[in-house]
Formats: sequence, structure tokens, C-alpha cells
Amino acid sequence: MQIKDYLPFLRWWPTVTRRTLKADLIAGITGAVIVLPQGVAFSVIAGLPPEYGLYSAIVPAIIAALLGSSYHLISGPTTAISIVIFTTISPLVEPGSAHYIQMVLTLTFLAGLFQFGLGLARLGALVNFVSHSVVVGFTTGAAVLIATSQLSGFFGVAGSKRHAFIHVWEDLFNELPRTNPYVAAIAVTSLITAVLFRRYYPRLPGMLFAMIIGSVLASVLNAQERGVRLIGSLPGHLPPLSVPDLSTSSVRQLAPAALAVAMLGLAEAVSIARAVATRSHQRIDSNQEFIGQGLSNIIGSFFSSYAASGSFTRTGVNYESGAKTPMAAVFAALSLSAILLLIAPLTAYLPLASMAGVLLVVAYGLIDFHHIRTIVRTSTPEAAVLAVTFLATLLVELEFAIYVGVILSLLLYLNRTSHPHFITLAPDPDSDRRSFINITRMPVDECPQLKVIRIDGSLFFGAVDHFAQELRNLTRNTPEQAHILIVGSGINFIDVAGCEALANEAHRLHVNGRQLYLCTLKSEVLNTLRRGGYLERIGEKNIFSSKLQAIDRIVPRLDPERCRVCTVRVFHECDGMPGAKKLDTEPKVGASKRHGNTGKIQGQGP
Repeated sequence: MQIKDYLPFLRWWPTVTRRTLKADLIAGITGAVIVLPQGVAFSVIAGLPPEYGLYSAIVPAIIAALLGSSYHLISGPTTAISIVIFTTISPLVEPGSAHYIQMVLTLTFLAGLFQFGLGLARLGALVNFVSHSVVVGFTTGAAVLIATSQLSGFFGVAGSKRHAFIHVWEDLFNELPRTNPYVAAIAVTSLITAVLFRRYYPRLPGMLFAMIIGSVLASVLNAQERGVRLIGSLPGHLPPLSVPDLSTSSVRQLAPAALAVAMLGLAEAVSIARAVATRSHQRIDSNQEFIGQGLSNIIGSFFSSYAASGSFTRTGVNYESGAKTPMAAVFAALSLSAILLLIAPLTAYLPLASMAGVLLVVAYGLIDFHHIRTIVRTSTPEAAVLAVTFLATLLVELEFAIYVGVILSLLLYLNRTSHPHFITLAPDPDSDRRSFINITRMPVDECPQLKVIRIDGSLFFGAVDHFAQELRNLTRNTPEQAHILIVGSGINFIDVAGCEALANEAHRLHVNGRQLYLCTLKSEVLNTLRRGGYLERIGEKNIFSSKLQAIDRIVPRLDPERCRVCTVRVFHECDGMPGAKKLDTEPKVGASKRHGNTGKIQGQGP
């Protein structure tokens, strides 16, 4: 291992030139303008004072850029993590209080510790267990929760003191008759402005303009005297130092939620980095991203930053703005620091209603309608994962919604892998190459004495019961086919339990006067069978390297008396069996083609 493996910025630093610095500076300033309204909005979602969203876009962004593997990924506060933090800690402590802030920082530190540990252990592949359906279902549920949490501020009514999703809506309906028309007017104006900018001027910071227009309208209406609440001015200074609470009780209380935040943050960061890497033709190291994200949260927790991850919006803007190296993220953080020092007092005029209108647009943008429709059309099990994750996000503790989705995905995966497919094959009489085809898709004659089946799926401990049951069903339904040939090209893996199942079924068939044969096994499967002595139990003479060799050796072992009266003759080798000359005078399907490439029997997928 070289020092460059621990400090990735040493690898790309030599590529930094005056030209790349100029491009990165422009991209960085653009990103800073984008994150200004986002940071304030996300901190409100997380139940934190508005400035904490901006703090989280400064130090974590720099650390993640320098120690991650992506050239374009921008880290900072995100909607999903913000809503997880709020739903996790708000039932325990009053949102916005000093104790609440300290618990959020502790959660951030623990999440970063989990991420850093997973990166050091080279477990970057773990993020693959958070399937796309889980992420879509979770973000859709989070969008609904975000919208729900902002509706009281949108209409200017008292917010619910209860936390359950259904109870919040019940309290909202009860409060709607007391809607403040001035609050609603400002919220609607901000919402419409954000939607129009998103639709017609997507490259401009529409959220920022929406909040400015909302502030102007609030000033014109003299809204503060009419019950419209303002955010208040942000402190005009850089992120202050902070200390997470690492007491045993706090760690024990927050560890489960921290693990959920860690996995969600890693899933977001790595998926966004990979998505951009496909366009920039860059290779992403998941383990290095784990380390970078982990250190950004660990260090950020000491600089008043709450849990950060990859931001899809800011990363996309960064790439589209022409960023060349991770220096763009550094420039974005420095630019945001300068903006924070200069314009912080102006937020005193920003109404909460305007923020609520903007957040409704953010929530709507989180719902990925395209992928929801695609998942529902494509796969019923994946649609079930999406639906369960969505409902769990609304109805149970949010961090457990991710676990529920991941566990359900794994259960469905295990169910699929434990049920390998049995496909019955037979030679295609209309093929010059006499290819094998799936008889359920194209009904053709089978040999009355030899059944050819292909197994698609691995034979491991979870699949052996299904394998044995399916094989017994096949042999029970076709007792006249005393010879069974298993085409093993679809068996990618076999363990001891699978080897035992094959040997036991071979013995069972042999006791009943039947024979089991294997062909086209992968080298790894064949070596496993050989090392365990299972080839001897099955019979070396019953193992063949190809279908061609298998048919050539098995056909002579068939019952000659039955071959004498057989009229099917599906194999070329049947021409050498008793009664062949007599049958050759009769017209047969595909007989004119049988002597071209007669001996070449090749596998063909169904």
C-alpha cells in the first residue's frame, strides 16, 4: 500500500492546472449559491436552527472531496438523512434545543464511525444490499413525511405535538379551519415561483428566488404583524467548534439510528458517484468513498455539522457547470463560507411560510415517478419491496424502514436462489445444428427413454430441498424415461449440501433401476465434486464434458428393444440403433437436414 492509497488527493493533485482551477472555481461558486436555500431548508427538516444546514455543507464537503474517490461528488445535507434525524431524535428531545443539537452531533459522529469502519474493512460492496427499490420506496415515503411536516407552516396553523403519521394528519385537518390567509398566500406564491423556475429556468437557483420573492411579499403585506413567523437572522460566522456526547447512554441510545443513517448516507453517496462516473468515465472506489464519507462526518461533528452525504442536485450542478477536479467542492465550501459571512443578516426577513412552500417542491421532486412505474411494471416482488418500504417509512420508526426494505430484499433474493429452474430440453428437428430447445416454448418430441433437463441456479444448502423435490416430480411423472441427463451449464456454484443431494439422487435413481448423468459442469463445480469424492459415488462413467459426448455415450445404453419399435428418433445416434433401416424409409420431420451437421448437438437457451 502506498500513501496515495490513503490520501487520494495526491493522485489527482498533479492534474490541477490554471485551466482546471478556473473551471472548478466557477462550478464551486454556482454550487454555493445552490446550497444556500437548500441548506436552510434541510436544517429546518432536521429540526435544527437554519445555519446548521449551511455548516454541514462546508467542512464535510471539503473532507469528502479530498478523501473520497469521485471527482464530482459534492457532500452536504440531504433530505432523506434530515428526515431520519428529525424522526429519530425529536421524540426524545425538543427540536432546536441545545440538547437536541448535541444529540444530532453525536448521531453524526457515530454514523461517520460506522462508515469509516466499513471502509477500512473493505466492505464497500455492502451498499449493494440497499436495493434500488428500497431507495425509491424510502425516498418516496420521506417525501410524503417532509410534505406532511411542512403543511402546518404552509397554512399557518399550529403544528401537531404528536409524531405518528396518521395522528399528524388528523391534527392538521382539525386545524385547517383556522388557516392564516396571509401565511397561505406567501406559501403559495413561493411554491408557484419555485415550480416555474424549475420548469422554465432549471439552471437558475429557483429556490433562492422563490424565497426572495416570498420575503418581498411578506414585507409588502407587513406580514409579521399579521401572524407570519420569520426565520430570523443567521449568525454571521464560520461553523463553531462542537463536542458530541459520547457517554455510554447516548451511544447505546443512538447507535441503531446511526447505523441506519450510515447505510443510507453510503447508499446515496456511492449511487450518486457512480451515476456521475458513467458520464465522466471515471472509476469509483466504493471502499474509499466509505472512508471519505466516514471521516467527513466524524470531523464535521466537531464543527457543528450534522450527518452529510452525497447531494444529487449539487453533484449534478457541479458536473454540468464544468467541474474538473474535487477542487470544485473545496471552492464551493469556501464560497459558501464567504456568503454566510456577508448575507447572514438578510435571512431575518425570510418567512417560514416561504420555506414551507419551497420544501413542498423539494418533497415532490424526491418522488421518482418514472422508476416507480418501471418497477411496478417490471417485477412484482420488487414492487412489493418498494411498497413495504414506503409504508414502513410512514408507519414505523424511519431508521427501521431501511432495515425492513433490506431484509425483505434479501428474503426475496434467497427465495429466488433457493428455487433453481428446471428446464426440459429436446433437440430441435428443424435446426441444422440440432440445437436443444425448451420444450415448453416450442413443443417437440422427446426421447422416450432419456430425459434431458437443464438446471438454472446454484445448488447450495438452501436449494437442495427444492432440487430433490423437482427431480422426484419429474421422474414420477415420466416413469418410462429411465435415463436422466442433467445439463449443468447453469449451475454456477455448489456446496457440500448440493454435492450430497446430487449423490443421493443418483443413488436413489440407481436403486430404482434408473440412471442419472451430468454434463457441461463448470470447472469449479466439477472440482468441488471431485474433492469431496462425490464423482465416485455418482459414477465417473456418468459424467460428461459436453452434451455431444453425453448423447453419444448414453444412447447405446438405452433399451434396444424399445429402440427397435421407436418412431421418434430425436438423436442422430438413433440411426445406429436396432430398427433404424426400417424407419429410414419413412418420412420424418427434419430428416433431410439430419446428415448435414448431424453430430453437432449444441446448447441453446430457452
